[in-house]
Amino acid sequence: MIEPSSLDTTRAAYDAVATLYAELFRDSVEGHPLDRAMVAAFADSVRDAGGGPVADLGCGPGGVTARLASLGLTAFGVDASPAMVGLARREYPDLRFDEGSMLALDLADGTLGGVLAWYSIIHTPPEELPVIFAEFARVLAPGGHLLAGFFATGGGSSHPAEPFDHKVAVAYRLSIDHVAELAAGAGLTEIGRLRREPGENERFQHGRLLARKPVRS
Repeated sequence: MIEPSSLDTTRAAYDAVATLYAELFRDSVEGHPLDRAMVAAFADSVRDAGGGPVADLGCGPGGVTARLASLGLTAFGVDASPAMVGLARREYPDLRFDEGSMLALDLADGTLGGVLAWYSIIHTPPEELPVIFAEFARVLAPGGHLLAGFFATGGGSSHPAEPFDHKVAVAYRLSIDHVAELAAGAGLTEIGRLRREPGENERFQHGRLLARKPVRS
C-alpha cells in the first residue's frame, strides 16, 4: 500500500518536534479529571469484557500508553513517527512500542481487547477516516472497545470536520456526531460520548467517544 503524502508530512513534522512535544505532552490526560475518568472507564470496560491486548494508536512519547498499563491493561503503543517511538522506548523500556500507520495496521484480525485513538485521528484527511475506523474494527476482538479523543467542532456547527491551524501539522476538529457515524459505519456500537469545554490555555472543545465491537453468536 502506498501511503498518502499527508501521512508522510505528518510523520516528518512530528519527527522534527518530538523532543519538545514529549516535554510538553508526555501524558496529555494528566491534569484533566474528565479525561482521566474517560480513560479509566475505557480500561474498566476492556477488563470487564475479558481483557486482551490494548493498542494506543498514535501513542506519541508513550505517556498515555504507560497510563493504560498502570490501569492494569496489557498495553502497547504504535506511532508513525520513528522519533516518537524512539523516545517512548527509552522512557518506558518495559513497554512495547512499534512504528506503524493506522491506515494499515500490522495486527491480525480480532486480536485486541481495546484500541485507544487519543488525538491520533485529528491529522487524517476526513475522506480517509472511514478506512481508519474500518481498521479499528478489524483488529478488535468481538466485545473489544474503542475510545477516541479529538478536538470537537462547536455544538452549533453543521460541518463534520473543520481544519484549524495546529502547530505541528494540518489538523481537523471533528463533530462528535460524525465520529459516532464513522464508528457505526465500521460496525461498532456507541456506548457513550463526552464533550469537554476548553481548559486553561486550550482553544477548542474536546470530544470523546466510547464504542464496542458487538459480540456475534
